[in-house]
Amino acid sequence: MTHRTRRDFLLKSSALGSLALRYLLASDNALAAAGTPSANPLAPKPAHHTPKAKSVIWCFMDGGPSHIDLFDPKPALEKYAGQPLPPSFGKVMTAMGTGNNTLMPSPRKWKQYGQSGMWVSDWYPHVAQHVDDLCVIRSCWADGLNHVGSVCQMNTGSLLGGRPSMGAWVLYGLGSMNENLPAFVVLAEDRPITGGPKNWSSGFLPATYQGTLFRNTGSPILYLDTPNSVAPEQQRSKLDFIGKLNQNFAATDPHDTELAARLNSYELAYRMQTAAPEAVDLTKESEATRKLYGMDDPKTAKYGANCLLARRLVERGVRFVEAYSGSGSQWDSHTDMEGNHGRMCRSSDKPIAGLIADLKARGMLDDTLVVWGGEFGRTPFNEAGDGRDHNPWGFTIFMAGGGARPGKYVGTTDEIGLRAVERPIHVHDIHATILHMLGLNHLNLTFMHNGRAERPTIVAGNLVPEIYT
Repeated sequence: MTHRTRRDFLLKSSALGSLALRYLLASDNALAAAGTPSANPLAPKPAHHTPKAKSVIWCFMDGGPSHIDLFDPKPALEKYAGQPLPPSFGKVMTAMGTGNNTLMPSPRKWKQYGQSGMWVSDWYPHVAQHVDDLCVIRSCWADGLNHVGSVCQMNTGSLLGGRPSMGAWVLYGLGSMNENLPAFVVLAEDRPITGGPKNWSSGFLPATYQGTLFRNTGSPILYLDTPNSVAPEQQRSKLDFIGKLNQNFAATDPHDTELAARLNSYELAYRMQTAAPEAVDLTKESEATRKLYGMDDPKTAKYGANCLLARRLVERGVRFVEAYSGSGSQWDSHTDMEGNHGRMCRSSDKPIAGLIADLKARGMLDDTLVVWGGEFGRTPFNEAGDGRDHNPWGFTIFMAGGGARPGKYVGTTDEIGLRAVERPIHVHDIHATILHMLGLNHLNLTFMHNGRAERPTIVAGNLVPEIYT
């Protein structure tokens, strides 16, 4: 039996069918102009409401930074020092045991900074200089106990892989602002990111919305460089020929969005061969800027380079950048809290402070949302005497710029920093709020998958207006 499309039927039908065909063609043109998948799936799309931010830089502390040693001081821990967890705080089952170890005060020195008087420990002295630009959320909570599931949830909303990441949803909802670079970029340090590609996957969304992992050295993207034996004219001719073959095939099925995405990816790859090397060339920056990010110090140079690269990418219209500090769960500190966090804080403090200062000086902080945090916090009781276990029940993240209220606290944990008690804010609430600040309603940002209208926050998520109003 010969396959006949709806258009074939209408074309060979009555005059009424011809009118219907003209309407369909006009609709296709209108859809193409609107930037739907029938045209360029990465074309800019209108927001649901007026956005406060146009791009995101997420400084992800892979492994779980200790909120009670950085931004959430708990003097009560001195009172309970060396004692078992009091029954009034409830039973706790941690990743490494039952949580029966003794309570451990923070040895840090704390000060209040800025006009807002926010508390920051001596582990983050450079970030402390910018507290009046920060909205510090001290009542976050999540569902997982292990790193792989929790990093996945912070990125996708789910402990299990397979759902689209936040960057993919943002790209799906808003499109790209740069035709020559990936709109969603992931930056790692020396180790693979905990959980790997599922954290920047497009899940059930079209593959064109997934993140692109940039490399630290050499060409930023594998296989992007044209071989030396291939001249630019040859490369352009080859892509034109491939494009013509694909277009001929696409004409037989105009609604094949996967083929349309493939055509766009070929052209994007060609344009990136020129744009990507320029974007990642940090030698173009002044010596003063490089020092601002700590690139003159071996202890801060790696993360400083990623933070500076994040600014350069956002400056060129990249919509969503994740810069991982301590990729491979290096913030994890079950033992030697002092050595582990001392090292990780030293490597990330100055680069993050430099990023905030640089964005502000360039007038970019107003519409660039900077997010800091990990997949969870650390427990107030010790493990092995000098470390802390995983704590998903109450931890801290902060936001800066992009409409976040500067110099404000949102929420609190209990007196020992174990659980969020005032204004608990779940990962889904964080995601809903970030999307809102980008101009997207998380309830209306949907994609049909297996007969269900899926959305970024699954079946949960509430806005936290205290963060942005």
